[in-house]
Amino acid sequence: MYQATLSRRSYRFNDLRQLLAKASPARSGDYLAEVAADSAEERMAARIVLADVPLKTFLQQLLVPYEHDEVTRLIVDSHDALAFAPISHLTVGDFRDWLLSEQADSAMLARVAAGITPEMAAAVSKLMRNQDLILVAKKCRVITRFRNTLGLPGRLSVRLQPNHPTDSLQGIAASMLDGLLYGCGDAVVGINPASDSLPLLEKLNYMLDDVIQRFAIPTQSCVLTHVTNTLRLMERGVPVDLVFQSIAGTEAANQGFGINLALLAEAQQAALSLNRGTLGNNVMYFETGQGSCLSSNAHHGVDQQTCEARAYAVARHFSPLLINTVVGFIGPEYLYDGKQIIRAGLEDHFCGKLLGLPLGCDVCYTNHAEADQDDMDTLLTLLATAGLTFLIGVPGADDIMLNYQSTSFHDALYIRELLGLKHAPEFADWLTKMQITDERGQLRDTAANHPLLLALQGERR
Repeated sequence: MYQATLSRRSYRFNDLRQLLAKASPARSGDYLAEVAADSAEERMAARIVLADVPLKTFLQQLLVPYEHDEVTRLIVDSHDALAFAPISHLTVGDFRDWLLSEQADSAMLARVAAGITPEMAAAVSKLMRNQDLILVAKKCRVITRFRNTLGLPGRLSVRLQPNHPTDSLQGIAASMLDGLLYGCGDAVVGINPASDSLPLLEKLNYMLDDVIQRFAIPTQSCVLTHVTNTLRLMERGVPVDLVFQSIAGTEAANQGFGINLALLAEAQQAALSLNRGTLGNNVMYFETGQGSCLSSNAHHGVDQQTCEARAYAVARHFSPLLINTVVGFIGPEYLYDGKQIIRAGLEDHFCGKLLGLPLGCDVCYTNHAEADQDDMDTLLTLLATAGLTFLIGVPGADDIMLNYQSTSFHDALYIRELLGLKHAPEFADWLTKMQITDERGQLRDTAANHPLLLALQGERR
């Protein structure tokens, strides 16, 4: 039992799970789950109490039972006590102050990352203003490699997302060309297929591999189908770079996705055996989003932001090249408006980076949310300032297959110019070699006889 008194009123919180939920910033998903604070005063009372909770408590009081949940078992069994030692004496409030101090520099944050549990990260985020989330995340350095190097300071990568509502190879190729000529695609060229047909998935993988190999593009491809489909493709000898899967923060929610930890481990080993990376062996690509546990009724009474942080424990176990919070995609039932989406995006990025993950963000919203592109401009700018690993590049910011609003190739140009951010180094060299950018990294005018344009014309014929 936890309690506090404010304005002569006593507030009681039955356990750590309820305390975390009541301390969360207001969001529609927690109201839907009936775990949110009833008032701003109750929320503040919960935060006052939470600030005095020792970090060690999160190793003793588990939010989801150990014996019933493999994600909990993963968190507990993989906890690094040696990495935790420098911060083990702190309370949640002390942890916030330490994270904001000069003592917590990039090297120190990297050393303690394995000792921080998702619940600790979620708890401290609830005590932080947006500027705190930005400042600490900026100090976290997470570098991964496959065919290029992602996450270096002063760099921002883009996932080129050339989706098509009928999986037209010509339509996908046109969008991919468009993105490459805008300098996008260094994070990954990733297609969300409309169909799960294995023959079609094969064609998509072969097409992506052909373009990457033909033009010696230092990037990687991914067809974002279910992990079981990717396993079948690899068994058939299809050229697979990255294994994709949506993941969540509880065993039951992952069962809703049709996965478990053993299946992810099998897929990771299969991808590693292909040995397709030239610079590194980070072969996994995960996507997450606040509300996924609640949407499958698998949240165990835990608030949606803490559930999201628990998904990062799953990702961390498999050393991904990329992990992406699709922050506004699930809908207004979970994040109602632009204010809630902005806060959630900053929380997710902070928690992921603090746990040692190469976190990117699909800065996005659905058309029935109380949000617009101005909100996305704000979130994009804040995240890039905070050291975002990658963002999404969609033609015109409008994904015509998934039917939601994201960020465009032009948005990537804006944020690079604003903050002086560069591409992944190997990709930047390729852009210059292909005369897509000049020596300063600025886009050139593309001639009609550019090799990429000629290749597309050949595909159409």
